[in-house]
Amino acid sequence: MTAGNNGADTPENDDPFAYLYRSEGGEGGAQGSAGDGAARQPGVPRTSYNQVRAVGQRQYGQQAPQQVTYGQQNAHYAAPETLPGGDRTRSAPAAGNGGQEPRRGRNGLLIGAVAVVAVVCIGIGVAMLTNGKDSKGDEAGKQGPSAGDTVKPSDEPSKNKPGRLPKENAVSLRLEGGATTAKDVPGARSPGGTYVAGMNAQGAAATWSVDVDAPGKYKLWVGYGVPGKDADLTLNVNGTADNRSIRLKNFAHAPEGAWDKGWTRSWQFVQLNKGTNTVKLSCESGNQCDVNLDRVWLARS
Repeated sequence: MTAGNNGADTPENDDPFAYLYRSEGGEGGAQGSAGDGAARQPGVPRTSYNQVRAVGQRQYGQQAPQQVTYGQQNAHYAAPETLPGGDRTRSAPAAGNGGQEPRRGRNGLLIGAVAVVAVVCIGIGVAMLTNGKDSKGDEAGKQGPSAGDTVKPSDEPSKNKPGRLPKENAVSLRLEGGATTAKDVPGARSPGGTYVAGMNAQGAAATWSVDVDAPGKYKLWVGYGVPGKDADLTLNVNGTADNRSIRLKNFAHAPEGAWDKGWTRSWQFVQLNKGTNTVKLSCESGNQCDVNLDRVWLARS
């Protein structure tokens, strides 16, 4: 048998943790120590092998630690924030937040996402502006010649402008066979009231040289005056006589002999080639040639 164990106790009395709840002096006046030969009573815990010390009084190494009483500040302890260069990364809790530090995780993510979207939008805008300037530059390079460039002049005669067909005063036609100009009958629509007279002689003719941009059928209009009765002339186009005379009737319904009241107009189809054509009005056998001419022009059929 060892000290402190007389062999009389049962196993449940051999409690190695009894010193934790046994007070100094023991209950019933039993204070045991190692090597103590005093008899123990049944139900009384045995004396510990080790010397019982209060928590915090055991010595480790050479120097025994000072006893610390809970609730009192250790003289050797100093909070990190009181030291030089202490914890400066910890921010003070915001007021009204229960003393807790603010939650910045979600706000930080939101701010980062907004920044990324803004950068992308700015990049797209810069790209669009750059492409727009490049497109404008390309279009500017494709424009026609400037005022200082050399432009080839048009080969079209000024009187044959696109969309307009030629017209001519009768006094400008080539006259032959006794046809002549006059202006003693008022009412002619040519400038100055001048017209072609003398057409009542056989062989008298007025020839018009006319240019067109496209071949086809056109209306030949003739301005004329008659003395209150119908007339007609032979029509010749490019050297070929038409089998029908151009009828120059008294559409104005002028009284017979009233030359000044008989000014009117009439038309007939002609087939023309592209370029220059000759149109001839003449007094031939079988025609009634009492007529004065003041204008000729073309119209689309």
